[in-house]
Amino acid sequence: MKKYSRAVVIGGGVAGCSTIYHLAKRGIETVLCERNTLTSGSTWHAAGLLPLFNMSYAVAQLHKYSIDLYKTLEEETGQDVGFHVCGNIRLAHTQARMDEYKNYAGVARSIGVDYQIITPEKVKELWPLSKTDDLVGALWHNTDGHIAPADLCMAFVKGARNNGGEIYEKTCVTDIEKAPSGEWIVKTDKGDIQCEYVVTASGSYTNQLLSAVGVKLPMIPVEHQYIVTDIVPELQERLDAGLPEMAILRESDASYYLREEQRNRYLLGPYEKGAKPCYVDGVSHNAERELFQGDLDRLLPHVEACMVRVPSFENAGIKEIINGAIAYTPDGNPMIGPIGHGLENFFIAEGFSFGITAGGGAGKVIADQIVEGETDLDTFSIDARRFSKYANKQYTLAKNVETYEHLFTVHYPMEERPGARPARTSPCYDRLAARGAVFGQRVGWERANWFADAPNTKDDWTFRQAQANWFPALKRESEAMRDACGLIDMTNFVKYEAYGAGTEAFLERIFANKMPKKIGGVKLVHGLYESGGTHSEFTVTKMGDNCYYLVSSSAGEGFDYDLLRRNLPKDGSVHIHNVTNQYGVFVLAGPNARKLLRKITDANVENDGFKWLTGQAISVGYAPDVMAMRVNYVGELGWELHHPIEYQNHIFDLIEDAGKDLGLRHVGMRAMDSMRVEKSYRAWGPDLNRDYSPIEAGLDRMIDMNKEFIGKAGLIAREKTGLKWKFAMTEIDGTEDAHCFGNEAIYKDGKKIGRVSSGGFGHRLQRSFAMSFVDPEYAQIGTEFEVMILEKPYKAKVIADSPYDPNNEKLKSAD
Repeated sequence: MKKYSRAVVIGGGVAGCSTIYHLAKRGIETVLCERNTLTSGSTWHAAGLLPLFNMSYAVAQLHKYSIDLYKTLEEETGQDVGFHVCGNIRLAHTQARMDEYKNYAGVARSIGVDYQIITPEKVKELWPLSKTDDLVGALWHNTDGHIAPADLCMAFVKGARNNGGEIYEKTCVTDIEKAPSGEWIVKTDKGDIQCEYVVTASGSYTNQLLSAVGVKLPMIPVEHQYIVTDIVPELQERLDAGLPEMAILRESDASYYLREEQRNRYLLGPYEKGAKPCYVDGVSHNAERELFQGDLDRLLPHVEACMVRVPSFENAGIKEIINGAIAYTPDGNPMIGPIGHGLENFFIAEGFSFGITAGGGAGKVIADQIVEGETDLDTFSIDARRFSKYANKQYTLAKNVETYEHLFTVHYPMEERPGARPARTSPCYDRLAARGAVFGQRVGWERANWFADAPNTKDDWTFRQAQANWFPALKRESEAMRDACGLIDMTNFVKYEAYGAGTEAFLERIFANKMPKKIGGVKLVHGLYESGGTHSEFTVTKMGDNCYYLVSSSAGEGFDYDLLRRNLPKDGSVHIHNVTNQYGVFVLAGPNARKLLRKITDANVENDGFKWLTGQAISVGYAPDVMAMRVNYVGELGWELHHPIEYQNHIFDLIEDAGKDLGLRHVGMRAMDSMRVEKSYRAWGPDLNRDYSPIEAGLDRMIDMNKEFIGKAGLIAREKTGLKWKFAMTEIDGTEDAHCFGNEAIYKDGKKIGRVSSGGFGHRLQRSFAMSFVDPEYAQIGTEFEVMILEKPYKAKVIADSPYDPNNEKLKSAD
């Protein structure tokens, strides 16, 4: 066994085998350590399905890459991978389900996945053994199918060995330590291996292994069962007649998949309610190829549904029930990439609920990040740093089981699930609930999405916004902001204090925009990837010499903090403190905001005393040290009031009382999002990410090319080679009940030219908008094209930024 390798991969399932394959092909000296034998974890009992369908833009790309790769591995390595390209049919009983498939079509169109929306008659043609009389339609992928997981891994291993990779089976990793050189020492029962990079792909053993470096991830496996039947006469007849294998059948509304097994049996895999978490406190050392006792009672509702859909299943005897562990995370997406937590050159490929499908793409992402420093897609939704401390063991247990049993439910864009809620709440939570708040959850925080006329109103989930019960509420809330004033609780913002002698120089290097020079100055700034893509977005306020207050999105807490922490100077001249839980935040905005503020503070809030894009400490009622910042995300005259959290309810009551005769209304996240689209405010995540640099996003004014900063060379390189995308504010004509959510494809004369990153209906202007990224030649104002919304083309045109108050007269108002 080697004593040194540039990279060590830990775990011999599909993710680990893919990782060593991709690293070895990139010329990285790599070894893989597997505690037992290859594929002896979740990989060996996986059903081998390869679904292209996924509502996540990033995960869908992983799946596509994997499936394309798997079709080439036999030719490359000589190893048959058992890939049955039989296709995949997802049935729909309802219009809502069909809308889900049509919504997914935007993702498929954007990334180049073939699909068809088909009729019940076509389903019958493709699956003659099924009943179709009660169906609305179906989604058909004709290029995916299923594969032999063990053979796939053998192909990866053969490819890795052909490029110098080495595999060590029966080699248990016992510890991971830092070497004095800064490299890693992977300790095994066969000896130590020193390396530059560590990659864990350890499946159910994840948290036991990572305890060596003081990290616990929100990953707990769940038992997944599937049934293999005895020989089915109807399938045997098809086989004997030389008929092709039928597509994998997914009856989403009954929560199961069905495929042929060995061409003459059925394999039925339900995703049932009441699934059991497993290995909650760890895995035993001798758990190789471990299975659990089958629980047919849990599966019966799905078995009975399958009998109705596929009558030949009714008389099929059960040969065996396979019940094994599948890793799950709270949102169902894997965790791929840097682990964070201050651990340099430490990567993970963990938490795969669709490991066979995502495994190929996972190995590519890891190899790209090690070799190039980043990969070629936005990976935030699969990055482990999207979770922070809120995702503890109990939270993970509740959400993982919920995610498992909701796998086949209709996935609405604004869906809010009840698991592990409420947990993180601001002090005014009960007050907001009493005012009719309908809450959503983001990274554990409860946030008011909208306000109903009565408490305890349920949220409508739909793909057609104008049909929802919250749509009229958004109009009321937006109009209140436009005509009077509104109050939004944004306590979930992440807040940092940065101070020390080297702080200004540190922030100047981290962010592409110049730091505010005057005390009280406020600026929007962006941290970039080395390639020039957008990593993070912060609002920075200068509080004093080398003292700054930083605010960022709650979703990016772990991700953003890692950017700051890993770039801190080694001399201790900069200190970063997360003060999120010390301060609440209210947004008070609208033409009457100044009138209201005058009632509750002695501070000068007129234009001559409180200019736009400035902040200052004021008192509000009995509350001292309220950092008032004249900025907001809705495009009206207004302030963010960052206040000591213990004073929140006092301030809340003051604002409500002062706003009684000023038209004050409570406003939720959905109305805020509608208003920010009307202002063309790019949102970190959908509109600002690794794929889109600030220049491509049309934010050139927020880049100072006269200074040095991380990502500057990447920006220059993007401009030299020609920008791939350009932001285009888009107005859509003729929309009815459906508007853009994001991921809708854009066409010009039949040619795909871009995609919608976010959008919606602007209630202040009563127009439908999209934030679009298109080929630069189509980004000029006045250019016309078509946007596909739920598979229907709508005429659209590029308009000037900020259709609402384009000159910012409201933001700068002196009234």
